[in-house]
Amino acid sequence: MGTEHTYDYDFIIIGSGFGGAASALRLSEKGYKVLVMEKGKWYKAEDFPKTNWNLKRWLWMPFVKFHGFFKITFFRHVATLSGVGVGGGSLVYANTLPIPKSSFFKSDSWAHLADWEEELKPFYQTALRMMGAVKNEALKTGDLALKKLAEEIGKSESYSPTNVAVFFGEPEVTVPDPYFGGEGPERAGCTLCAGCMVGCRYNAKNTLDKNYLYLAQKNGVKIQAESLVYDVLPLNGDTGNSGYEVKWKSSTKIIKKKGSIKARNIIFAGGALGSIKLLLGLKKKSLPNLSDQLGMGIRTNSESLIGITAFDKETVFSEGVAIGSIVHTDEHSHLEPVRYPAGSGFWRVLMTPLVFGGSIFTRIFKIIKDYILHPWDNLRAYFVRDWAKHTQILLFMQSLDSTLRFSKGLFGMKTSVTKGKRPTSFIPEAEELAQKYAKIVNGKATSLLTETMLGIPTTAHILGGAVMGKDISEGVIDKDNHVFGYKNMYICDGSAISANPGVNPSLSILAITERAMSKIPEKAKNSAPLSRELAH
Repeated sequence: MGTEHTYDYDFIIIGSGFGGAASALRLSEKGYKVLVMEKGKWYKAEDFPKTNWNLKRWLWMPFVKFHGFFKITFFRHVATLSGVGVGGGSLVYANTLPIPKSSFFKSDSWAHLADWEEELKPFYQTALRMMGAVKNEALKTGDLALKKLAEEIGKSESYSPTNVAVFFGEPEVTVPDPYFGGEGPERAGCTLCAGCMVGCRYNAKNTLDKNYLYLAQKNGVKIQAESLVYDVLPLNGDTGNSGYEVKWKSSTKIIKKKGSIKARNIIFAGGALGSIKLLLGLKKKSLPNLSDQLGMGIRTNSESLIGITAFDKETVFSEGVAIGSIVHTDEHSHLEPVRYPAGSGFWRVLMTPLVFGGSIFTRIFKIIKDYILHPWDNLRAYFVRDWAKHTQILLFMQSLDSTLRFSKGLFGMKTSVTKGKRPTSFIPEAEELAQKYAKIVNGKATSLLTETMLGIPTTAHILGGAVMGKDISEGVIDKDNHVFGYKNMYICDGSAISANPGVNPSLSILAITERAMSKIPEKAKNSAPLSRELAH
């Protein structure tokens, strides 16, 4: 018999993004005492930068005292974009909430575990309701150009407005909670400023701190921001039967405050980057029984990002929501126009002419050739007065399956290819569609320097690393998100996504987490006591 423990909390959730937020609310509704730990900061509307040139407020780079909410991470095979802060990725994502096509649910990687399309159907609907998803009401210049492109390629029937988590209402008019019968916060109508990805300053974007986390706090959930978890130790040295001690330190202070907290249950919800990095370290010391599949099955949604800068000063793209429309170009690919608000032109410093080629020398030659043959177009595209205002970013995504592996490297995590072809930014269909779009808007197609020069694609949808399996030899978690090898431990975030959705994964993370939480029973009255300090 192990030592009897008292606990500070029933559940500690590490991360406050889509999986962490949904877990917190549902557990609090079942009577559990819950703590959410987040390494990023709490943000109010006035804390968000007006443009992404305010790097200190926009970027998360704590080693140079930048404590923003947007993180860029570079690996050998991919560059990733992610969110940091209370609300996680909801602070920076483009609001879109699509349900993946049937191929996602039927993928060989996890279809043998459940009939996922049927299992998750009710939970997708719950997540859509919680996020206040509606069809985009404001089709603007970039959306109309996409519609014309759809017509040109014979895909008119595949074009539609996006499902977005936005309260439209009357612009800047504050009203009582429109979603939860008055239990939620006041909201204000969208101004269509396109500022969704640099932090909504108008209380219109349905971020997690305005639904799941807000309601969870009303139920007594505590959210502890600016706290980086660095160790999770099973009490009594067992496999979790006796609970866990979580050690944390300040993520933003020069003098690192430290602490430890005990809980019966642990949920990892720091995303594919945060959770996998932490778990890979813990497998080496505190949690050696974790599956050897940890870090495997990393997916990227096979994306390509291309900027189209219009030459006509009257062509304005910085109006509307971040992503307002979509066209499915074939059964496994789609194209979306992505916009930033006027003045948010940081990305211009990384843009080069759009070229493809098998080697870096070929691509450099093609870039130089493009500058020589089209000097005026390149000058106009690069030195346009307001890059964000006159540039439409095109996001091309595919559901084709290839996987990477995250493992421990000298300076953090490193990547390697485990299945299929390595991710690439050189997707011929993307280039062809971009050039046609550029012709429609009379513009110049450009691409990120990291993609053109280094061949490294950029993704905002890094997934996997703690995938589901029938047992510990096949996955890190079971179909109900329990971690193999440990009791009272769950993973509920993007790292648990076990197939390529081919679309923004936020809704799928919510649906899978909602299902996992539905399996946890109500808190029993005779459960182990909380610590004396916190029980009263």
